[in-house]
Amino acid sequence: MKLTQAVLPVAGLGTRFLPWTKVVPKELLPLGNQPIIAHLVDECLSVGITDICFVISKGKEAIPQYFAPHPEFEEELRKRGKLDALSELQKYDAVRFHVVHQDEQKGDGHAILQANDWISADVVAVLFGDDLILHDENGLQQLLRAYEDVAEKHPEETPALLSLENVPAHLVSKYGIVEIDDARSIGTIRRIRGMVEKPHPSKAPSTLGIIGKYLIPRSTIQKLPAIEGGHGGEIRLIDALTSQLGEVPIYGVEMRGKRLDTGTPEGYKEAVRMLG
Repeated sequence: MKLTQAVLPVAGLGTRFLPWTKVVPKELLPLGNQPIIAHLVDECLSVGITDICFVISKGKEAIPQYFAPHPEFEEELRKRGKLDALSELQKYDAVRFHVVHQDEQKGDGHAILQANDWISADVVAVLFGDDLILHDENGLQQLLRAYEDVAEKHPEETPALLSLENVPAHLVSKYGIVEIDDARSIGTIRRIRGMVEKPHPSKAPSTLGIIGKYLIPRSTIQKLPAIEGGHGGEIRLIDALTSQLGEVPIYGVEMRGKRLDTGTPEGYKEAVRMLG
């Protein structure tokens, strides 16, 4: 399967990083020689995606601006013979970036729903801004390979694929936790029978938590408007997926490698230590 579109919901306020995030979006904090958001965009490019939609909130306009062409600056680099720097600056020129706004913080599903009119692909990648996977294959590459394995086994299916991490039992209440149907799994690609949002450890069906990378069929996005009103008025992706159990095959892929959670100061500090 060829992926063509990705939605990157990055409208969160970044309150854990205040006061920095009063003026700098969390996703533009440096990680190595580029900001966090560029790692996610590069992840999209690694699987051939060149249509990317940012879901931002007011004050985060600097995110798409980072990727916008800058002809005057590029010409100056060319004059100075700094061709390596010029090549790095131009590597996003072939990407078609689109921007939509999430004016209210009403859940991750609500953020994705803002891109509904833009989405045209049958399957879209969704990458939230906090999770990076350190491995020979990044998270999106692992999901795509698993999707192709499912398609080979069940060519009639248009499944959803979720990235999973085996989390410590005492932390399951921080995650959406999946229940696995071993009989219908395909090797290490786990068929999901149920999902529970942030369960008490004593009631969790497993310790496999959902992390922020998905391959989602368009049918799931079309379910999102009907989700409104639950859980404090939030529209949550996990609720849309749960509503499709039994009609859409949903699989989970436990990510190989080291997961970096840049959504907390502690996790960001570890990511900086590992990536420079």
